[in-house]
Amino acid sequence: MPVPEPPNPGLVFETMNAFQRTAALRAAVELDLFSALGEGCSSVADLAGRCQATPRGIRILCDFLTIIRIIEKDGELYRHSPTSAAFLDPKSPACVASTVRFVNDVKLMAPFDHLTEIVRSGLFSSGGRATVEPENPVWVEFARSMAPMMAPLVRPLGTLVLNGDRAAMRVLDVAAGHGLFGIEVARLNPRAEIVALDWPAVLEIARANAQGAGVESRYRLKPGNAFAVEFDGPYEIILLTNFLHHFSRETCIALLRKCGKAMVPGGLVAALEFVPNPDRITPPQAASFAMTMLATTEEGDAHTFPDYQWMFSEAGFKEIELHDVPASPHRIVKARWQD
Repeated sequence: MPVPEPPNPGLVFETMNAFQRTAALRAAVELDLFSALGEGCSSVADLAGRCQATPRGIRILCDFLTIIRIIEKDGELYRHSPTSAAFLDPKSPACVASTVRFVNDVKLMAPFDHLTEIVRSGLFSSGGRATVEPENPVWVEFARSMAPMMAPLVRPLGTLVLNGDRAAMRVLDVAAGHGLFGIEVARLNPRAEIVALDWPAVLEIARANAQGAGVESRYRLKPGNAFAVEFDGPYEIILLTNFLHHFSRETCIALLRKCGKAMVPGGLVAALEFVPNPDRITPPQAASFAMTMLATTEEGDAHTFPDYQWMFSEAGFKEIELHDVPASPHRIVKARWQD
């Protein structure tokens, strides 16, 4: 039997005030504080001047960011922590500051003001738009902002699905967003042709990214709704990245069946997802994603691997496997279309 933890009122108070951490990080990004630190500004006066803010405001903000271990303080001077230098300084190739803006966008945070009602009714009812509604502009911002966070995942996914195959193939990237996953497959296999499916405004961002990667000649756009538009296969590979979690298991099965009908025999589907363990509370990042789905979709969830095994099997797939992604809360579910 595990030893029960003693009562901890501090945990309750920390959770009450957790919104302050979100607000402080967003304010630091909007003030360009992390650029200032990267440029060598360290005193309150220098940081206030660089960020066009009051000394009192900068001091309190920087002290708070130090308390929550985002930055560091030495005497009266502030500096980057290894974390802020790597992930929040715009000069770092791993910077995710744009992701802060997207995740903390008021349109995505607003439903949580209605969480009691959502939990009680089981329905998205914030008065706003569910994220899966047609042509929701939130996905344009997603495509612009989330690429830095997704960038470390593109090589593991591309390597797994290709497994060294450089044969001619067609690849469908469903809900392509920024397009990075399909683009990486095209980079790894110079004979792969990518078809990116998403809303028209989103695909313009994917197109620009394909051009930047030098694969635009093998990159095709298919605008529309994944549930309505014809896939026009056959495809050797279909990518479903950060998509299935928006829907119920039954809806996922319908989409997977549609994928199967557009595939060559033995074709591969790969889904990049937050996949919690069957206990639904571990690992914490993947498991807690279910709360995001509760607040922003009508039927979405953080599905477990047994859920995915059942969904893929019901849709006609076999060889269903789960693969971890190093240093990421994501996992990859891979399956083959039955011959």
